[in-house]
Amino acid sequence: MFKASAKYHLGQVVRHREHPFRGVVFDVDARFSNTEEWYRSIPEESRPARNQPFYHLLAETEDDYYVAYVSEQNLIPDSSGKPVDHPDLHDLFGDFANGCYPLHFNLN
Repeated sequence: MFKASAKYHLGQVVRHREHPFRGVVFDVDARFSNTEEWYRSIPEESRPARNQPFYHLLAETEDDYYVAYVSEQNLIPDSSGKPVDHPDLHDLFGDFANGCYPLHFNLN
């Protein structure tokens, strides 16, 4: 039986370890759950292990907003204390407070 525990939680602001973007966690997969094509598009020397949590993020750079899928090994907590400006944030979360976003609804 596979058992994983996620380091980051829904509504938490995180940033990528190497790339210049940050985002808000809106979903977590216990291990890799994207397409093989997506996985193979990552250069082999940078490809993350599959058997770790992967996070869906409402992500932003200085110039753009998008949804990112990132392995736990490539994330670090964002300590800036600044909110994220992604336009879809308020569809899922309440107002930024204490470094994170509260969910608008309860999950099962």
